[in-house]
Amino acid sequence: MIGRLTGLLLEKQPPWMVVDVHGVGYELEASMNTFAVLPAPGEQVSLYTHLTIRDDAHLLYGFGREHERALFRALIKVNGVGPKLALAILSGMDEDAFMRCIRDDDSKALTKLPGVGKKTAERLIIEMRDRFPEWEHGNDAPLALEATSGRAAPRDHLADAEAALVSLGYKLTEATKMLADVDPNQTTEALIKAALTKRMSG
Repeated sequence: MIGRLTGLLLEKQPPWMVVDVHGVGYELEASMNTFAVLPAPGEQVSLYTHLTIRDDAHLLYGFGREHERALFRALIKVNGVGPKLALAILSGMDEDAFMRCIRDDDSKALTKLPGVGKKTAERLIIEMRDRFPEWEHGNDAPLALEATSGRAAPRDHLADAEAALVSLGYKLTEATKMLADVDPNQTTEALIKAALTKRMSG
């Protein structure tokens, strides 16, 4: 099991990134909360990881905080919740907001997340309430991420943000609407975060 990686961040295109560890490039998928704290490509990065082994692929997920990884691991134990949906949930709200939804039986807030219907929201509330001890007291300290330096190559951040939202499970029309009134002069990660915040508060 790969539990943690420290290396050079080669590239990042939400929700994917590539980290070079002694010449080996590891491809990881991460939530938008983790992407928000990543340094620029070319900088050193440390991430907690979770490896999922399937018949057709070995998938590696990266997390800036152990607490987020613990919640991810608890989520994928819920019936009907796979890694893709778990990442969408972690991208749409942080751990504290999710905990409040569970404790307050707030299924309405949960259904604003992509792929979470009424039945899934109710199942999350019931099953995750029993799983709080597994993750709520985890280490919340982030791993050291180097300060960003230098400039990344120019990109169409709005298009990248839209593609990332679609990969999280939103329909293209939803993603476009979520980004409609967001200031386009931001990084891809900031655009995604702003769009998700707008969605959850709408």
